[in-house]
Amino acid sequence: MKKNTKIITLISLIFLIATGEVMAKEIIDMTGRKVEIPQNPKKVYAPSPYGSYALYAMDPSILAGWIFDINKNDYPYLHKKMKTLPTIGRVFGAGQSANMEILLASRPDLILMWSHQNEFNDKEAQKLKILNVPFIYAVDENIKDYPKIFRFLGNVLNKKERGDKLASYAQKTFTDTQNVVAKVPVKKRPKVYYAEGLDGLSTECDDAIHVELLKLAGDVNVHRCHTSNHKGLEKVSMETVLAYNPDVIIVQEKMFYDKIKNISIWSNISAVKNKRVYLIPKAPFNWFDRPPSFMRIMGLKWLMSKLYPNEYKIDIKKETRGFYQLFMGISLTDKQVQEILYPTNKI
Repeated sequence: MKKNTKIITLISLIFLIATGEVMAKEIIDMTGRKVEIPQNPKKVYAPSPYGSYALYAMDPSILAGWIFDINKNDYPYLHKKMKTLPTIGRVFGAGQSANMEILLASRPDLILMWSHQNEFNDKEAQKLKILNVPFIYAVDENIKDYPKIFRFLGNVLNKKERGDKLASYAQKTFTDTQNVVAKVPVKKRPKVYYAEGLDGLSTECDDAIHVELLKLAGDVNVHRCHTSNHKGLEKVSMETVLAYNPDVIIVQEKMFYDKIKNISIWSNISAVKNKRVYLIPKAPFNWFDRPPSFMRIMGLKWLMSKLYPNEYKIDIKKETRGFYQLFMGISLTDKQVQEILYPTNKI
C-alpha cells in the first residue's frame, strides 16, 4: 500500500511539472460540485466504459486512452485514431488494472468520473486528489439522463453545439418511444424474455439497470422481481421460462442464439415458434446492455422496431447509418450495416 502511494505521489508531481499552468474555468458538475478545470481540456481520462464511450461520442481525439483492449474486429466501426489509442486500464473500482506509466504518458488534464447516483464517492475522491488532476462527475440515474450528460460535456469540453446535437437526438428517441408505447394497450404489448448466458437461463429483474430499454418499451420484461445485485445475471429455471412463454426473446450470446431453434424444450415457446428471437447488435459496443452505454439510444430504436413493427415504423438500416455517422463518426457500407444488424441468419 505504501509503495503504491509513493508511486501515485511521484506521478502527481510529474503531472504538475508536465502540465504547468493553464487557463482555467469553474464549472458545476452533475453532483453539484464546483470544480476548476482547464479552459480547453485536451486529453480526458475516463476510468469507466460509460465515460469512455460518452467521450468518444463527443470527440474521439480527446480520449486519453481506453480502459480495456478493443476487439480488432470492432475497429472498422470506430474512428481510425482508435487503433493507436493506448489502453490505460482502470484506476478505480473492481478489477483495478491501470498502467500508471501509460496514464502518465497520456498526460490527461481532466478526469471524467461516472455515477449512477447523484453523489460522488468519498473514497474515489481521495485517490483522485492525490493525482492533482481535476475530476468531474457525470450522473446517469437512468438512460433518460443522457441528454443532460451530453449537454454537460458540451459545456465542459467547449463543444456546446456537438453536445446539443447528441442531446436532441437522444431526447427525440425517448419522446418518439413514449408516444408509440402510450398508444398500445398494456394487454397488447408483447411479453419479452431477456436471455443471457450460454444456456439462455440467466436474465434480469425488471428493475435492473441492464433492462432499462424493456422498461421504456412498455415495461414488458416477464421476469418481475427486485434485482439482487448490480451485476445482475439472475439464474432462472427452464420451467420458469416455459411458464413465462414470452412472445419475444432478446438474446445476448450469439452461441445461444445460433442453437435455440434446435433445442426441443425451447421450441414450444411462442417466441421461438413465431420466429421472434433476436440477437442484440453489439458492434462496436453493445446496443442493449453490458455495458449499458449511450449505444442503447440506437438499441431502443432497434428494440421498438422488433416489438411494435406496425406502430413503430422506421427504416432500421437508414437509422443505423444515421446513428453511426452522428455518434461514431463512421460512414457505414451496406455490408457493414448488414453485419451489425444481422450477424447471423434470423431464426
